Amino acid sequence: MSKTLFVTFVLSCLAGVAIAQTPQERLLRSRAVEAAIWGMPVVNYDLMLQEMLTKTPGKVNQVIYWGKPLDWKNQTLTPNPDTLYLMTFLNTRDVGPIVIEIPPADANGSLNANFVNIWQAPLEDAGLLGVDKGAGVKLLMLPPGYKGQVPSGYEALQPETWGSYGLIRSNLKSHGDADVAKSVAYAKQIKVYPLSQAFNPPATTFTDVKDILFDTTIRFDESFYTNLDRMVQSEPWLDRDRAMIDQLRSIGIEKGKPFAPDAKTKQAFKEGIAEAHAWMAAKYDGGLPPFFEGTHWTFPGHPELIKAAGDNFNDPNAYPVDWRGVAYHYAYIALKRMGAGQFYLINIKDKDGADYEGVKTYRLRVPAGVPIEQYWSLTAYDRDTHALIKNVDRASRASNASDVKKNSDGSVDIYVGAKAPAGQEANWIPTDPARKFELMFRLYGPKKEFFDKVWKLPDVEAITASTIGGSK
Repeated sequence: MSKTLFVTFVLSCLAGVAIAQTPQERLLRSRAVEAAIWGMPVVNYDLMLQEMLTKTPGKVNQVIYWGKPLDWKNQTLTPNPDTLYLMTFLNTRDVGPIVIEIPPADANGSLNANFVNIWQAPLEDAGLLGVDKGAGVKLLMLPPGYKGQVPSGYEALQPETWGSYGLIRSNLKSHGDADVAKSVAYAKQIKVYPLSQAFNPPATTFTDVKDILFDTTIRFDESFYTNLDRMVQSEPWLDRDRAMIDQLRSIGIEKGKPFAPDAKTKQAFKEGIAEAHAWMAAKYDGGLPPFFEGTHWTFPGHPELIKAAGDNFNDPNAYPVDWRGVAYHYAYIALKRMGAGQFYLINIKDKDGADYEGVKTYRLRVPAGVPIEQYWSLTAYDRDTHALIKNVDRASRASNASDVKKNSDGSVDIYVGAKAPAGQEANWIPTDPARKFELMFRLYGPKKEFFDKVWKLPDVEAITASTIGGSK
């Protein structure tokens, strides 16, 4: 979003609404803005939880999964269409500590799993490149303030909240039906059950949601504060967030009290969420720090946020709430060890610094010898919603897709645009010509050479028919 578009967006958001005149009205609006930025990760979480509870048969302390590579019906934020997704939403309030068994990797499959609390602060990574390094592990999610003994053989996690969740990816050898079926069968070895039933664990319930429109894109309207109030009512305060108690009370969000905003507060919500959205969109458009200098490939989140999250936000002199809000308006989940199991690069501008237009055609030349242990992929997302582009047949191309063609030197050209260049259908990612898009490059099992920048990903170029297939 350019500066001009940003100003236009703010003005359009505020068009037709009365500008706050009194000190109280100005306070309501400013606190609505701050509440949105601060509360973004927990509302992001609640949207996913509510979508499961209202749109699918899935329940808390069970597992929902997508029984095929993701398509656009999965409208979560920047998901990966080149693996199989499973989600488990956990809550220890009524059942006490909960066990999550991750099976060992073998010839039949492997997992990459990440577990977070409701604030999406990372708790642990598991699976092939997690804490267990593929040997399998029994994770134990503990309730807030748990003082009981942790049995031997468990890796205890303390989210400090009743709720938590895990995103589990079952790796694919290919998108072929047989490999997908094998990946699903392997993933169903995961077990979720209360520790109190460990002597005779009940069968874990798995629900396939692959054909359900699962839309968890951020709602930038007054309903945002309804989600935020629900989480305040249902979850304990973290010590680091106690300064928000009065801030939220001033806009009608108070633990133990009904949420009943009056007309002036609703107006503040309408204006506040629009202003917060505009600010986050502009911050995002301004660009995250580049990963490869001289290119538009950036870190997946601001390094201050990545460091703070890895340290469980325990640094007494740092709490990057602003960057956290920006990150969770375009993505979800967090990794305990960013770069150990997977790493992501974001790109929202082409080589010339221009936005990506769905009506144009672009090329990324992925150099040979990508330093990874598993696979790489390139995915296109809707620039406004940060979800998969609606009504397109596929959203990505990856090195684990058997039909992707290589150049004679081992490099791979990936084309992104509304129409496949002639002869390049296998290496093409379709877009909506009426909408802008953005890109993410994923590396699963990145090696040291990647972080040492021995290998470098070049910028994406807008191309014409005459340059397709030509030398870079």
